[in-house]
Amino acid sequence: MLFWGYKYYQSRQEVKAIKWTPRAEKSITVIEGWNLKNINTYLAEQGFKFADELSDLKVKDYSAQYSFLADAPKNVSLEGYVFPDTYRVYASSTLDEVLTKMLDNFDSKLTNQMRQDVVSQKKTVYEILTMASILEKEVKSEEDMKIVSGIFWDRIKNGQALESCATLAYILGANKAQYTVADTKIDSPYNTYQNRGLPPGPISNPSLKAIRSAIYPVYTDYNYFLSRPDTGETVFSATYEEHVKNKAKYLN
Repeated sequence: MLFWGYKYYQSRQEVKAIKWTPRAEKSITVIEGWNLKNINTYLAEQGFKFADELSDLKVKDYSAQYSFLADAPKNVSLEGYVFPDTYRVYASSTLDEVLTKMLDNFDSKLTNQMRQDVVSQKKTVYEILTMASILEKEVKSEEDMKIVSGIFWDRIKNGQALESCATLAYILGANKAQYTVADTKIDSPYNTYQNRGLPPGPISNPSLKAIRSAIYPVYTDYNYFLSRPDTGETVFSATYEEHVKNKAKYLN
């Protein structure tokens, strides 16, 4: 029996009380837009010593527990599904225990209505997360994410390359105000300048606003955009000529 932190063992002639020691807890925060490598580094800095890394765990390891994984390739990592948030976990937690808490959170945030709307659009959750992971790295506000989402889904519909600088940053491991012509020609399936459609999978773990933006894009007359390095403001343009002028004005 348990009484107020003590466990009692009844023998014939004595009662022994052994003090119960609670497991120490700690708070961890996963930042929006971090990829699995970033999260691994952070968890190590927080004192966790796991035998495996997050990238070692695959969709197939958790697909029986979570229906949202049903449409994802079985042998890919869980990149995109680690929901950015603050978590209370045991300091002695295993990697599986930490990840399960994060996947449970993702499961609760992706509403039934959102899942139904993804299906009605003839898309998969995996495709939505891939798009959301790009939006997360491209622009800041949900309003801008929805507009960029419309631009990107239109490019896919029209057979155009996404030409997302966020995917170049993912390949190179470096953010640049402008990428070189050589950068855009890097041989990688994640290079959306060279390959049409979505990349093979998510490039980050997106926020809820990015996921919503991927599901509910806003379609406008804009076809191009850039982010001002000084303010982070998104500058949209309808024509390529206007986009070139904006690049000369804000990026040079």
